[in-house]
Amino acid sequence: MKKIAKILAMFAIFALAFSFAGCKSDDSDSSDDDVTISGGSSSGSSEQAPEGFVKILAASISGSETWTPSSNVFVSGRKLEIASFYMSDHEVTRGEYKAVMGIDPSEANAYDKAGNKLTGDDNVKNNPVNNISWYDALVYCNTLSIKEGLTPCYAIGGSINPGDWGSVPTSLDDTWNAATCDSKANGYRLPTEAEWEWAARGGESYIYAGSNTIGDVAWYTENTNDTGTRDVKTKKANGYGLYDMSGNIYEWCWDWRGSISDGTASSGPASGSSRCLRGGSWYGDDYAARVASRNYDYPGSRENGFGFRLVRHAN
Repeated sequence: MKKIAKILAMFAIFALAFSFAGCKSDDSDSSDDDVTISGGSSSGSSEQAPEGFVKILAASISGSETWTPSSNVFVSGRKLEIASFYMSDHEVTRGEYKAVMGIDPSEANAYDKAGNKLTGDDNVKNNPVNNISWYDALVYCNTLSIKEGLTPCYAIGGSINPGDWGSVPTSLDDTWNAATCDSKANGYRLPTEAEWEWAARGGESYIYAGSNTIGDVAWYTENTNDTGTRDVKTKKANGYGLYDMSGNIYEWCWDWRGSISDGTASSGPASGSSRCLRGGSWYGDDYAARVASRNYDYPGSRENGFGFRLVRHAN
């Protein structure tokens, strides 16, 4: 009996050890970003990203990093805490915009990846919406948030309902310029410039979003012949799984355009007359498509190279 009891005790110890081994987290699949900042793509995260979105993990930027390519946003001494967020893996399309707003204001010609010109709503729906102002983008974000039962991020004149905001301005408007953003609400919004550039770099050190060879990742003047936009997601994605962060359409960001110093808030300069645009476009050159390039225009401006990409708060 003592021998049997001893064997059973040994078996119990073995079983217990095995159960602990099965619960141990395995770090062997984890990988570091190419830059020396904490944060990045959400591979391994148990939280489910909304369809068509990628989770970008929080990043703590000390202001002492060396950036390749160099950055005019992550400047020396500027400390930033970028909270986790979801970013759409594609620019808002003509089909998506029309489904929410009832119209497609786009003016650029639409093409597929082979360069065939597209006509008709069903055929152009996967091209990025364009001819969008910064003001238009705010209306879309809150309208879509309300439609999906989410809490809108933007308030103008104290209201989160775009129906209360009046007609969308086509020139600088003090009331609309004073819009506030609740970045912790679960609705849709524009990225800050810091969020945009962090995501565009994709945890890599490429000149363009996903490659040092622009043609791999971007639709721009040389491969579109200045003819128009192309279907989204037809070029290579960057390291975070985001498409068209270089080229196709300039993307509005939340921030005012201005010089960045070590004391600039994470949401950008406190005031200005223009808002930031990033990423280059189908008629832009290779310089504009760089992950570090900054562009800007008045928030009421609409051009056939201006569009946007959505982000949402993530836990």
